[in-house]
Amino acid sequence: MRLSRIIMALTVGLAVVAVPTAAGAAQPQPTPSATTDPPQPPPYPPAAASLTVNRPTIYLGETVVLTGRGFGPNETVDISVTVTPLAAPAAGQAPARRSDGTTVAMAPVAYQASAPLNFTAFTDAQGRFTRSYRPSVTGLLTFTATGRESGRTASTELRVLHKKQPLPVTGDSIGTPMKLGGGLVGAGALMLLLTLAWRRRQRFGGAAH
Repeated sequence: MRLSRIIMALTVGLAVVAVPTAAGAAQPQPTPSATTDPPQPPPYPPAAASLTVNRPTIYLGETVVLTGRGFGPNETVDISVTVTPLAAPAAGQAPARRSDGTTVAMAPVAYQASAPLNFTAFTDAQGRFTRSYRPSVTGLLTFTATGRESGRTASTELRVLHKKQPLPVTGDSIGTPMKLGGGLVGAGALMLLLTLAWRRRQRFGGAAH
């Protein structure tokens, strides 16, 4: 009888101890990520791309080098070219002068293969590229580069002028020197005839005396 009471008392005690433990286990525990993970910093803005030319102004037939920076690594960059005519007359364009004093502008006649208005370049691991370009037209050229994967874009401008030309020779330009030369030849012939006539008079006049 005493032994059974002891067993019953132990059972009741264990049950009382187990109830708070089970209640504590049933309560929701905070997730580790909500209490231990540090706050994430805001994302940095993407790097700005740039596009430059080694010379801002060239003459038709010369070559420039385009340099791009800040694009995606090892990506293809599409480059487009738009041409705007120059407002002022092209520098180095030599005028031809007519015999009446008026002038007429002469355009260059040298032939050159047409340069593409759309082409591509390829960046290295640092997102840089260089590309040579030889314009075939004059005017203000605007280059726009766009990365296919990164979507980054940049632009630059180039002024292309006519080649410096020597003074062209036209029909009117030739006519004036020829007329002047002909007049000088005629004057020289007249002077020669007068000299011969004067010598003849002097010779025969002396013989008569």
